[in-house]
Amino acid sequence: MKKLQREDIQILSQYSDLSEKDVSEILNQNIYNQKPAWEKFLKLIFISLGISFTVAGIIFFFAYNWAELPKFAKIGLTEALVIATTGLALFLKINNNIRNIILTGASALVGVLFAVFGQIYQTGANAYDFFLAWTIFITLWVIVAEFAPLWLMFIALVNTTLVLYSQQVVKDWDGAIVTTLLFVLNTVVLIGSLLLSHYKKAVQVPNWFSNILSLAIVCIATFGVSLGIIDRHTSSAFFILSVLSIITYALGIWYGLRTKNSFYFAIIPFSIVFIICSSIFRVAENEGTYLVVSLFVIVSITLIIKNLMNLQKKWKNEK
Repeated sequence: MKKLQREDIQILSQYSDLSEKDVSEILNQNIYNQKPAWEKFLKLIFISLGISFTVAGIIFFFAYNWAELPKFAKIGLTEALVIATTGLALFLKINNNIRNIILTGASALVGVLFAVFGQIYQTGANAYDFFLAWTIFITLWVIVAEFAPLWLMFIALVNTTLVLYSQQVVKDWDGAIVTTLLFVLNTVVLIGSLLLSHYKKAVQVPNWFSNILSLAIVCIATFGVSLGIIDRHTSSAFFILSVLSIITYALGIWYGLRTKNSFYFAIIPFSIVFIICSSIFRVAENEGTYLVVSLFVIVSITLIIKNLMNLQKKWKNEK
């Protein structure tokens, strides 16, 4: 049976004779987090912090004792840790979330293993090879686990691999090409995750995951378009990025209205303000320009905040 969503309760409150008290009870039972939910959240947070600190401790252990450890110990200890954490995730009868957190720690240790191997044998490989191998060897775990933090780690590795590949292998790529590729990659992942969550109810994509990806996309678009404007880029990649940014921003505003999510109404207008400031600096850069930009930023941010407050008040009244 499908769980009640906030939008369902809004429709019920508008087209039924439910009292305010009834709506409040339904919200408390189905939407708002209660004590058990907070206890579960804190439990997962502390387990995640524990595994993160353990992985960091392992990394610092190798860094501090690097000269004293023999080659066999360096590789053997790292491999044993990867096998042990993977075994715990596979064979222990534990909660699925805890299993996925341990698997995420194992995925981080795979990177440690490749780093140790590269340092011992001085393979001479480019940095992108390290991140590419790390990405490839955890891909199966990422697909099987269906765990948002692990997916976020995987996406970060893919982005890092692409950036380093452009810097170390295809050095003739300019910044516009790299930025456009990063923008397309992350946008496809975001739209794919939202569509998957919408059409496949068994898959729940957390809001924080979508928000982090959205913020990354907006930052990439802002940086790429602003840099292109200031540097007067005329390449096709810059125009493609500009057109894709306009389309994506329009979709973001539409999605924000549809889901009543004010997050998109915060990051997208701020990005547009930054891009407009870059356009003003392209026209002229003197004392008067700085004054105009300062006034524009003050006025625009005030209007953005006022609009956000009005939207939230409107949506609250609709509830």
